[in-house]
Amino acid sequence: MEFQVLDSSPSKSTTSHVLVIPYPSRGHINPMMNLSKLLVSNSPNILVTIIVTQEWLTLINTEPKPDNIRFETIPNIGGDSFLNVVDAVMTQMEAPVEELLDRLNQPPPTFIIYDAFLFWAVGVGNRRNIPVAAFWTSSTSELWVQFFHIFLQGKHLAENGDTLIDYIPAKSWIHLEDIPLLDQNNHQILQWALKSYQWILKAQFLLLPTIYELEPQVIDALKSKLTIPIYTIGPNIPYFNLGHNSHSLNATNDVAQSYINWLNLQPNGSVLYISYGSFLSVSRSQMDEIAAALCESRVRFLWVTRDETSRLKDMCGEMGLVVTWCDQLRVLLHPSIGGYWTHCGWNSVIEGVFAGVPFLTFPLAMDQPLISKIIVEDWKVGWRVKKDDKLDTLVTRDEIVVLIRKFMDLDFDIGSDLRKRAKELQLLCQGAIKKGGSSEINVRAFLKNVMQSGLTYEGSNGL
Repeated sequence: MEFQVLDSSPSKSTTSHVLVIPYPSRGHINPMMNLSKLLVSNSPNILVTIIVTQEWLTLINTEPKPDNIRFETIPNIGGDSFLNVVDAVMTQMEAPVEELLDRLNQPPPTFIIYDAFLFWAVGVGNRRNIPVAAFWTSSTSELWVQFFHIFLQGKHLAENGDTLIDYIPAKSWIHLEDIPLLDQNNHQILQWALKSYQWILKAQFLLLPTIYELEPQVIDALKSKLTIPIYTIGPNIPYFNLGHNSHSLNATNDVAQSYINWLNLQPNGSVLYISYGSFLSVSRSQMDEIAAALCESRVRFLWVTRDETSRLKDMCGEMGLVVTWCDQLRVLLHPSIGGYWTHCGWNSVIEGVFAGVPFLTFPLAMDQPLISKIIVEDWKVGWRVKKDDKLDTLVTRDEIVVLIRKFMDLDFDIGSDLRKRAKELQLLCQGAIKKGGSSEINVRAFLKNVMQSGLTYEGSNGL
């Protein structure tokens, strides 16, 4: 298939100025950056301003982007723990964003797209009569179960984790224990989530980073419950950076060239790609079990890990590579990749679906157990590494060896079924972004609202 290449030339006439407000973390900034690139590629007269903290600007400012996407910064927002960071973002970020808005008048913003967790952004837009779109950063199923179970049903946290939730429109039911947000340990985050759901109803639009064909039942159910327009606009991954050839894997630096060169030497479908995302990780003891299993299994692998790279290299043997970073989508699209061991972050999973690879799921927290359930039970394109979704469960090397040998055996009938189904989902994903596809239609429909906001603003000022 072909992809639309972004036009990086500056636009001659800006008709709409879109303000994008992501939650300050990699898994939230990346999809909103990709959405911004998608919008300007379809309508070059749009100016997009993305608000990031100063520390995040230093991390992402070198990434290529069109000239009509720009960054504006606010002071860093931090804390000494995950919960303290969340509290700081929810209570301290609004004021500097408001101050920045007062200075952004060349031209003034005419539309706001905000991370749906940042409930206060809706109030910012509504007070200024700027239309606001909430951008949900995970699966629609996660939004449905949290919104319906917590907000509409008012369920409390004392329910047994074995309780089945049977009102999710999907192919199978889930247990409450698959939704860590409902655990007592996450009570503080749950309270913020409740405010987020309340304010989504006060936004003017809802954007879902999914593909309609992947979650049709729950998307239809959500549309029947909410009165605001809902658009499925996924995949919000950087597929447009691949150029016109989805298998184009030309490396841009020496580090990338080394692992691409190695992948080029491996047989098709023979390499297991392993990554736990950019934030959370597994315990040291679990890492040791995985490394020992990789060495014993003699399965080819490419393992991306931020910590203890040298030690793990020594443990893993000579069948693979351990690196601190890679261009994940390009790697997943490489013909030598035969499977993806993932933490089940939504962005990463959608990249795997786009690449047409089967999954080994190893969820760590938050929305990841439910996404694991979707992969294994609904889409049927993966296996669980762990039998449960508890973070402290240790999967031993003996279990892992048996699992990955079967998973990577291209002649194994069950594995063959996984790969066939994965390719079917890939076709659904690619079809959604083609002209006339579900996501392409939704992006253009949403863009009409964005452009109308710019025309309305100009009209109100007699321009």
